[in-house]
This record gives sequence, C-alpha cells and structure tokens, in this order.
Amino acid sequence: MDAALGLPILVGLIAVALLFDFLNGLHDAANSIATIVSTRVLRPQFAVFWAAFFNFIAFMVFGLHVAQTIGTGIIDPAVVDAQVIFAALVGAIVWNLVTWALGIPSSSSHALIGGLVGGGMAKAGISAAVWSGLSKTVLAIVLSPLVGFLLAMMLVAIVSWASVRSTPFAVDRAFRILQFASASLYSLGHGGNDAQKTMGIIAVLLYSQGHLGTEFSVPFWVVLSCQAAMALGTLMGGWRIVRTMGLRITKLTPMQGFCAETGGAATLFMATYLGVPVSTTHTITGAIVGVGAARRVSAVRWNVASSIVYAWVITIPASAIVAALTWWLVQIFVR
Repeated sequence: MDAALGLPILVGLIAVALLFDFLNGLHDAANSIATIVSTRVLRPQFAVFWAAFFNFIAFMVFGLHVAQTIGTGIIDPAVVDAQVIFAALVGAIVWNLVTWALGIPSSSSHALIGGLVGGGMAKAGISAAVWSGLSKTVLAIVLSPLVGFLLAMMLVAIVSWASVRSTPFAVDRAFRILQFASASLYSLGHGGNDAQKTMGIIAVLLYSQGHLGTEFSVPFWVVLSCQAAMALGTLMGGWRIVRTMGLRITKLTPMQGFCAETGGAATLFMATYLGVPVSTTHTITGAIVGVGAARRVSAVRWNVASSIVYAWVITIPASAIVAALTWWLVQIFVR
C-alpha cells in the first residue's frame, strides 16, 4: 500500500469513497427534504426523488472549487497516500453511521475533514495540515448556520410584511407551490457542495498515485460517479434525521419552509462559489431555527437544537481520532 498502488487496491479505495458519498446522501437526505416533508407539501417517498434529481444535476451548475479545496487545501497533497485516504474515509463513515443510528444531524462534511486531518496528522504530525484552508473551513462551522439563521429570519420578516393583506389560506396555497422551487434550489446547493467533497478525495488519491500527471484536476468520470452515488443515497432516505430536522426543532408552515430552504440555498450557493466546504446540515438547521425564532423564541425547542450543536462540536475531533487509530492499525497490519 505504498507509492505504486495495485489496481485492485486503488479500485477498492475509490469504492470506499463512493460508499461514503452514498452514506452522505443517505445521512443528509433529510437536509434536502425535511422542510418540504414537515410542511406536508410532499410525501417523503416523492420528496426523496425530487431531492435526488436536483442533487444529481448540480455538477452542471457549479464549478469544482470545493473539490479543489478538499483535494489540496486541508492536508498537504504531498502527505496524502492510500493509507491516509483509507483512514480518513473510515473515520468519516464510522462517525456518520453512529450519528445516523442515533438520529443526530451531525455534519458528513466535517466528519470527512476530521478524517483527513486525523489520517494526515497521524502520518506526518501537525505540519500535514494546510492551515489556511483548514482555518477557512473551521470558520465556516460557525458562519454557515449563522448566515442561514439570519437570511431565513430576514426572509420571514419580508414575506410576512408583503403578505399582510392576504388571507392565511391564500398565503398557505402560494407558498406550497413556491416551496417546490425553494426545495429544488436547496437540493441543488446540497449536491453542488457535498458531492464535491468526495470528488476531491478521489482526485487527490489519483493525483498521489500519479494518475493525473503534474496538475491536480477532477476527471469527469469522478464527477459523474460522485453525483450518482449521492443521488442514490438520497433516494434511500434518512428518515430518522427527517424527524429531528423537520419536526422536533420547530413546527413549520409552508411559508416558513420556503424561507428556511431559500435562506439555506443562498448560503450554500455563496459557499460553493467561494470553494468553502460548508456543512449543509449546519446551514439548514440554522435556517430552521431562524424561522422558528422569527415567530417567537419559545417556538424553537432549544434543548433539541443544543444537542445538535454538541454533535457539531465533537464531529471533527471524533472522526479525526477514529481516522488516526485506523492509520496506526493499518501500519501494524502492513508490517
């Protein structure tokens, strides 16, 4: 498992990366459909098809800036080898499965980043980290839910003012239709930001093995396979997390669902354009809390929201520890 990987090992690692992407779609399906399901605009089985379609076509809309950040901006590409990638993926997958089983909407993105950091640092110490890219990503942990929160809250205020002379029935009917557009935009943003993280992992693995030449790039077959894996995972759905995201944090009307999705989508579009690998989970949760708090602070079940925050805080360290342990176990095995 060193410089020149055999084809079966390389294919196996790419398969593990695509498994992570599938689990990411499974785990984060709730982000895309929680609001449209909880407002009863779409049934869950139809909502997952809707979200999967827009997740898949996202590569036609966005560039590959996030894949570039993951591939070269978290861990020094010179440090990356098959063992580091394997450890990173195991760290991320284990943490995803634990939080999925517990119904906690933690971040698949930050689990992957934690896994990369843990695997890279286990091999080369703290010098392995690209601190400029890592600090930008850690800053996004704080900013993405905050931006989602503020945008959603502002949208609720604007929409409430604009519809003050309309009947509640007319407002409800209009936003049931508009929610199809906002859910589509959010799923597009989710597919654009999240699938690129696995693209970056596979591309840096290929680069480390000399399959991309001297320039880092993302082959088109990698783009297509990652988008397809995420869309398939979304189709399988994440029903445990839908309940937390859509129902337990705050009760939503179609107007509030529209504001949450639009605020979340705007945040994801900005982050993807800037190449920042933000957490889609953080973003939509911040937006849902924002629309609930716009109604009244007590409308948000803060005990549920705070338990989600605790999961966020420990995601990077937990997945980093699992990845580091995996890297050390691999060293014992290969010797």
